[in-house]
Amino acid sequence: MLRKLSLAVAVSCASNGMAWAAEAPLSTNTDLVSVYQEAVDNNADLAAARAQYGAQKEVVPQARAGLLPNISGGAQVANVRTDINQPSAIANRSANSYQATLAQPLFRADRWFQYQAAKDVNEQAALQLSATEQNLILQTAENYFNVLRSQDNLASTKAEEAAFKRQLDQSNERFDVGLSDKTDVLQSQASYDTARANRIVAQRQVDDAFEALITLTNRQYNSIQGIVHTLPILPPAPNDAKAWVDTAAKQNLNLLASNYAVSAAEETLKQRKAGHAPTVDAVAKYEKGDNDAFGFSNPNAFGQSYGGPVEQRTLALQLNIPIYSGGLTSSQVRESYSRLDQTEQQREGLRRQIVENTRNLHRAVNTDVEQVQARKQSIISNQSAVEATEIGYQVGTRNIVDVLDAQRQLYTSVRNYNNTRYDYILDNLRLKQAAGTLNPGDLQDLKRYLKADYNPDKDFLPPDLAKAAAEQLKARP
Repeated sequence: MLRKLSLAVAVSCASNGMAWAAEAPLSTNTDLVSVYQEAVDNNADLAAARAQYGAQKEVVPQARAGLLPNISGGAQVANVRTDINQPSAIANRSANSYQATLAQPLFRADRWFQYQAAKDVNEQAALQLSATEQNLILQTAENYFNVLRSQDNLASTKAEEAAFKRQLDQSNERFDVGLSDKTDVLQSQASYDTARANRIVAQRQVDDAFEALITLTNRQYNSIQGIVHTLPILPPAPNDAKAWVDTAAKQNLNLLASNYAVSAAEETLKQRKAGHAPTVDAVAKYEKGDNDAFGFSNPNAFGQSYGGPVEQRTLALQLNIPIYSGGLTSSQVRESYSRLDQTEQQREGLRRQIVENTRNLHRAVNTDVEQVQARKQSIISNQSAVEATEIGYQVGTRNIVDVLDAQRQLYTSVRNYNNTRYDYILDNLRLKQAAGTLNPGDLQDLKRYLKADYNPDKDFLPPDLAKAAAEQLKARP
């Protein structure tokens, strides 16, 4: 009698056939939040971004230094040779001196605007770092669920391989007793060979997905916790695209950073324009040295000469009025106008892209909600179709190609269902990132739906699937 190749039987065969997977010692499954924390502690890109911010924020004290007093000191050691153009009127004397100068800018418009621009650059850099930290949340989730996606794909591929293997064995049995021809055996063999090749590729994809997780966190993982099928599949709240777009306009970190980029460009333009303005500095200078250092060895204005050490103190206001610098200042002003226009256009382009992404992701989440239920029902319907096709094959109304196609459709629907589940999770997180609301608490919420003893070979299917398929098959007229 023909044995039915139900999905539950195929999964059981696949799990039992891979004894090494069941018997291999497994470490405690790592959860999503733990992986994220390891990424925060060890991710090289995040560490580089933090270092970059540490460098960029120094522009503020560097610009502020231009407004603060500048103190300098110096010394001079010299030998002065004097020739008065008379016989034996040549003298060599030392000319040693020391000096200290204090300069306090009183009016430096260009430096003030440079300082304002530096503060905007600092705010921009801080937001860009926050955006990188936020992106790590999404990147962690993407890598984590890509592992689960590849594991579920492998599990369904192994179940498909086991089903085709059983079909091949049955075709051989029927051929041996004369109930089918060689064509059935060859068709079954071809389907089994294809499924086996797909399983090999699926195994590599699991390894690749784990490798990406290792690269992200610099940690090794034997297994991770899987998501349960009871995860609520709900529309975004609020389910209003305009509300999400408005939130994105106010909170998207990259858009906020671009606002500061425009402000910095505006301040830089003011700085360049201020290059035409006069500058005023207060200068205090103290000098001490030999008389030759100050030229006092010769008769001074009072007809006297002085040969001792000299101290000199100077207080002054220095006014500098720029008149012509070869066109440099005017060129810098024109450049700043163009830079400002560039940053404004970049901000507008980013704003449009964020609006588009937010709307698209809002639609994607709603589509995912509908698809998850539809894909689950598709599995139930395809499983019922497989069982019905097998019965038709047994009584002679269907051929082996019909059976193999039905089985192939069944496992395709399983993979589509799982892919849609993970798309729903990630699209939700992407929508929150676009709106600027994504935070580690979103991963904590997902952690509640992780299964510590998750076994991909069994848990890639909803637990109530077999019962639902049986009820649908019984309800068939």
